[in-house]
Amino acid sequence: MMAGGVNPGDLGEDDLLRELGHLYATRMETLRHGSDNAFSEHTRRMNQYEAEYLRRKPAREIDPERLRAGARAR
Repeated sequence: MMAGGVNPGDLGEDDLLRELGHLYATRMETLRHGSDNAFSEHTRRMNQYEAEYLRRKPAREIDPERLRAGARAR
């Protein structure tokens, strides 16, 4: 265990996705009602988990609708 929680690199795929989902589910609550320290820590952890996801999936499937050209086509 690292300071501030489990190292995202130590998690299996399912656990990483579950933790990311939990972070996203608690983001607004932390923004609206957490202390400055709680929000900062939440942001730090979210960045760590997202960076690990991107490290594992550098060639992830990109939805063309999420690109600028896709937005223009709409």
